[in-house]
Amino acid sequence: MTDRPIEEEVRVLKPRRAAPADAVRPTRAEISLTALRHNLRVVKNALHQEQGPSPAVWGVLKADAYGHGAPAVARTLERAGIDGLCVALLEEGVELREAGLELPIIVMGGYYGPHHRGLEDALAHRLTPVLYERGQVERLRHIASTQPELSPSGERVNFHLKVDTGMARLGASPSELRELFDEVVGSPGLSLSGLMSHFATADDPDPSGAMVQLARFRAVAQDLAARGLEPKQLHIANSAGALRFPNARLDATRIGLALYGIEPCPLGDTGPELRPTMRVRTEVVAMRTLADGDRVGYGHTWTAVGERRIATVPIGYADGLSRALSNRGHMLLRGQRVPIVGIVSMDLTTIDVTEVPGAALGDEVVVLGAQENERITAEEIAEHMRTIPWEVVTSISRRVPRFYREP
Repeated sequence: MTDRPIEEEVRVLKPRRAAPADAVRPTRAEISLTALRHNLRVVKNALHQEQGPSPAVWGVLKADAYGHGAPAVARTLERAGIDGLCVALLEEGVELREAGLELPIIVMGGYYGPHHRGLEDALAHRLTPVLYERGQVERLRHIASTQPELSPSGERVNFHLKVDTGMARLGASPSELRELFDEVVGSPGLSLSGLMSHFATADDPDPSGAMVQLARFRAVAQDLAARGLEPKQLHIANSAGALRFPNARLDATRIGLALYGIEPCPLGDTGPELRPTMRVRTEVVAMRTLADGDRVGYGHTWTAVGERRIATVPIGYADGLSRALSNRGHMLLRGQRVPIVGIVSMDLTTIDVTEVPGAALGDEVVVLGAQENERITAEEIAEHMRTIPWEVVTSISRRVPRFYREP
């Protein structure tokens, strides 16, 4: 299928604002759709099996596609041949349907509100719900029997069942499985199309924890088969699990972080040459020269030693630039790394550009991504924040407009 013009992708997420385009502040996130398609290709190549069919690749687009903008990312992946999409929330799935997506979409969060309200909305929008409680199955069976208009062509209503194999978060626990399976067997109007679980330690250097979970998951699948239930799709592997453990790929894989070009495993041994898809940039909006002893920012946490040249950039913690980067992180200016000085405030941050000859108003400053031969990675920022790259990209707030580019 031919790609739509890039202008159409931008229009989807165009921010609501009265100001003309040339009045927009220069802070923005640039998303490379070329890199996104590249990452999908390398993941598919890595999962390709010479013997037997390769596992399906489902793209994880929860949290607004990890901060990249779910509608535009989803359309790009749909045209690039991805097999399906995963979201965490019902609202996220509805957003994709309203944006025109036709791919299968599963709602992994499994939370549909008190008394399981929302399951009707899931079916009305052709979303596949993930269930993990007996009451949810009962409710879905009731909907299927009393609202046949939600089941196209009179077909049985599909759902996936989530079991807990060691995450202790969502999913049916071992003590609940017998009653839950009885409920599924006794629901002829429903079709158990998938069985899923989730790795807790797929990126751990020691693979034993993941292998224990995989063994438990296979045992559950065998118990289901003994009851005459054989879901078409068994899936447990996230990006790290799919790339590290061939025996965990099963029928489908759920690829999130790797699609966005971030190494999903600290070991760095997953193979594919992933390309970061997000670049966050801004510009210098103010410059000043400080004398020896002058201080910067809230709390005066940074003091100039000798004469220093300081630049102000219009990005702050309200945009997703963590305060933890105060006096610790870096940005890029004219291809050089420059330190963040003083406290990161809500809207503005100051950087020391003394060592950058010719630094001037209007210069581009890169917060995340590459400039010339230098790069600030999500992994680097996460290390400063003492967190994980997932949080770095999903923290870029919606007030930072997304622009989609080729290449």
